[in-house]
Amino acid sequence: MAKKTHVKIRLVPEDKPDSPFFYYVKKPAGGEKAKVKLKVKKYNPTTRKHEFFVEKKLPPHSK
Repeated sequence: MAKKTHVKIRLVPEDKPDSPFFYYVKKPAGGEKAKVKLKVKKYNPTTRKHEFFVEKKLPPHSK
C-alpha cells in the first residue's frame, strides 16, 4: 500500500480558536513543508473580515 502524500488539517481563526467557522486544507505529509505550521490569511464570515487562520489538530471522531 502506498504512503499518504497529504494530510487533512483544520484551520481556525487565530484570535478566536473556539469560533464556529473553520477551513479544511491539505498539507504535505512528509518533507520540509510538513514540519512548518500553516498560518494563512482567509475570509471569516462570522466577523466579515479577512483574518489569520492557524493550524489545529482535527477533532476526535466517534465510530
